[in-house]
Amino acid sequence: MEDTSVPASPPTRAQRDAAEKRWRRAFLAALAETSNVSASARAATVPTARAYEARRKDPHFYRAWQEALCEGYEHLEMALLQRLRDGEIKPAVGAKKGTRVFDNATALRLLVVHRESVARQQAQRGHQDTTAILERINIRIDRMRAARVVETPAATADPDEGADADG
Repeated sequence: MEDTSVPASPPTRAQRDAAEKRWRRAFLAALAETSNVSASARAATVPTARAYEARRKDPHFYRAWQEALCEGYEHLEMALLQRLRDGEIKPAVGAKKGTRVFDNATALRLLVVHRESVARQQAQRGHQDTTAILERINIRIDRMRAARVVETPAATADPDEGADADG
């Protein structure tokens, strides 16, 4: 039997451009939500390498990428503040009720790691001095550390946790 189907024509430039815009939009939305490049690439159904290549080649996409990371940082900061206020309920060994735990060392480390890039982005956004913004971020982090020390009883504190959070 002879194949009478019409071969699919290659996508037009307009179709390729539309597909490119769709994955970039999906990628940036996921990046703003997660601050995770690999997860964002999966959400956009593109290889991670393609996202990095687009960032290298397209200055507009690079700026949008930085904006999305800045937004993700703001989400992380808000989540950290919520956890600092409310804690997390975790099951206690042998108990019927969970225990409220205020373990924020990992989130605090993430804030410290990202603070300089966020300060640069916020300075560009508001045409402000990067140093002044970095000082404000450092003050916030210091306040969160102080609040964490006050809220964590010394008897239950992990002695290794403080060393990791500072360095």
